[in-house]
Amino acid sequence: MTQNPPAPAVLLVLGAILSVQFGGAMAATLVPEIGAAGSVLLRLVIATALLLLVARPRWRGHARRDWGTIIAFGLATGFMNFAFYGALGHLPIGVAVTIEFLGPLTLATVLSRRPRDLLAVAAAGVGVVLISQALSIPLAELELTGIVLALLAGVCWALYIVFSGRAGAAFPGIEGLAMSMVVATVAIAPFALLDVSRHGTAGWDGDVLLKGLGIAVLSSVLPYSLELLALRRLSAGVFGILLSLEPAVAAFAGLLVLGQTLGGVQLVGMALVVTASALVMGHRPARAKGAG
Repeated sequence: MTQNPPAPAVLLVLGAILSVQFGGAMAATLVPEIGAAGSVLLRLVIATALLLLVARPRWRGHARRDWGTIIAFGLATGFMNFAFYGALGHLPIGVAVTIEFLGPLTLATVLSRRPRDLLAVAAAGVGVVLISQALSIPLAELELTGIVLALLAGVCWALYIVFSGRAGAAFPGIEGLAMSMVVATVAIAPFALLDVSRHGTAGWDGDVLLKGLGIAVLSSVLPYSLELLALRRLSAGVFGILLSLEPAVAAFAGLLVLGQTLGGVQLVGMALVVTASALVMGHRPARAKGAG
């Protein structure tokens, strides 16, 4: 007999989604000023510093397997951000998000063992495509580089989900997250610094740094922390399907904040996404071994 997942776990995921969308809106104003690579680097550096200050992780006494989890988690986090920001330079954001979402959607499909979950995954996939209006974008306008980068971001997103759950089970609080962000920053820094050196730092003023702080909190510190805590109670498959709410939240944010109107097809897509998420909320998976 299945049980409902605890409400706090679901609320943690929803809070993370809302935070990411506000952070994304702020990032949209920063990328044109300092570029995608500079935005990613600024976001990672500030987020890492804040997490280390709050978590104060212990660097000794960890097993080799735990270090492997931290390294994998950090690499997935860093390259997920770097690849997605790069994709935005070649693709419309709706198309990039849709392609990236194939990562967690595929993960949810692979991990699912029930027909109802497979139906939910299918509904979420169709809904994401409809919301993003990817079908209305002419194929000739899609650049291969952007598609490859978005696919890479999707693969990294799926890996992020897996290793975030493992880090949450192996480390107390957000220690694992803080340590993984150090790995992410170190891994991305050479690529980002190379790009920044080509474009210069003339636009890096106080306003840019303030925006970077806001993006770091809203797009990294807060959502990653909430997601890590949620993954201690939700399986990666359920978590992946719940993430399908992100396009719907983005669409509502566009309507409320930017005055963007929603077409009938998008409304149908949002209904499918919400239905898919509701289907999986009735199933409570067993906690991962070692989870708190």
